[in-house]
Amino acid sequence: MDVKSLNDQQLINLYLEGKDQAFEELLGRHQQKIYTSIYLFTKDHSQAEDIFQEVFIKIIDTLRRGKYNHEGKFLQWAMRISYNMCVDSFRRNKRRPKVGQTETFNIFDVLQSSERNAEQGMIRSQTHDKVRKLVDALPPEQREVVILRHYADMSFKEIAKLTRVSINTALGRMRYALINMRKMIDEKQIALQ
Repeated sequence: MDVKSLNDQQLINLYLEGKDQAFEELLGRHQQKIYTSIYLFTKDHSQAEDIFQEVFIKIIDTLRRGKYNHEGKFLQWAMRISYNMCVDSFRRNKRRPKVGQTETFNIFDVLQSSERNAEQGMIRSQTHDKVRKLVDALPPEQREVVILRHYADMSFKEIAKLTRVSINTALGRMRYALINMRKMIDEKQIALQ
């Protein structure tokens, strides 16, 4: 059986039937996005690796206990678990989770691209670097919503629930983030293309 052609729910069902290869495929499919989202919050590779392992232990435990809710997408469910574990980790360390600047990590490094030549790749890389700097310059609450919305592909309803704010607050933070980014582009006369 070719597990690569199966959807996430089919892989979960196979895993629950004892086929470990199905979970390996599920993990391989989503590990980069989940790890990256954890790293974006922790800014520490060692801590991100620890939380990542805890996330998958919790996922396995939840699946085995039959507590997985089939209504949502697996990745969004896993991202909620990883976010909550990041929050718990920061609470243990008496810090509020913030998505801060980073010199060594670029969110766009993990996105797949289909450039046809080096020049297009260079232009895209420069544009991503400019956008990353704009996002890094946002206030923490706005930066968090931008990353969860555009990187984790979460709905505003999910972001609101995850960050424990109203949906209007989440929408407002995104609106102000976009306004602030446009203002920075105008003030600094940044060309994104």
